[in-house]
This record gives sequence, structure tokens and C-alpha cells, in this order.
Amino acid sequence: MPEQLIHDELTHKIIGCAMKVHAALGTGFPEVVYQRSLGVEMAFQGLLFEREKDMSIHYRDIHVGSRRVDFFVENLIMVELKAITLLEDVHLAQALNYLEAYNKQVGLLINFGSRSLTFKRLLNKKYNNSIFGRSIKLLPNY
Repeated sequence: MPEQLIHDELTHKIIGCAMKVHAALGTGFPEVVYQRSLGVEMAFQGLLFEREKDMSIHYRDIHVGSRRVDFFVENLIMVELKAITLLEDVHLAQALNYLEAYNKQVGLLINFGSRSLTFKRLLNKKYNNSIFGRSIKLLPNY
């Protein structure tokens, strides 16, 4: 029997919400329209999330920047959206980079721009469970 995927039930629920949005809207809208619509659907389905969550990026425990993730769902799943014709390796690499930079275990890359909804489930192989909860000492700005 295959090993249970990490956060499998939650990722399926998010993908189901995205499928409902894609079925209703189809293709051709800007990414922000899908982002707002997915937020409406996830709220309707009872999912807790933060939209456009500002997340810090650290290098050697020093804050070096930040980036907004499209959705951070149930404090577990990072979701990046696209509205492009075809997902390319660069989009996958970018989403995996974000998982590693934020030390999140699971993510989804969802594309509303193709005729059929496409998505990739991402697993951070460098995930480090032990650094959760540690305090980050911020040094003066450089």
C-alpha cells in the first residue's frame, strides 16, 4: 500500500476549490481574478487561509527580504497561482525555491491559464522540522 501523502486531504480540498473556480470562470482572466475567486471558494469550504501573505526571507538568520505568497492555507500549505498557457520548469523551480526559503513542507502550484486546470503538488525535500519556533535574531539593516 502506498505511503500516505503529507497533508493529502488538505491539498485535495484546495485543488477541488481550484477546480470549481476554473469550471466556473474558464481561462482568459488575469491571475488576480482567479486568486480572489479561489479565496471566495476556500472560505465557502471552511478553509482558513491568508491571501498574499508577506513572508520573510532569511540568509544566515538575517532578514534579507520578503515575498508575498498567493495563499498560505491552514498554516501548512503554500499555494502559488499562475494564469498562463503552459507551466514551465522555471515556474516549478520558483515555487520549490519559495518552499525552501520559507521552510514549508508542502506546496501547490496551480495554473488557471490552460484549457484544463493544471497543478503540481510540491514537497520540500530540505524541510527542517526542528527550526520551527526558533527565534530569529535580527541584526541592523545592511
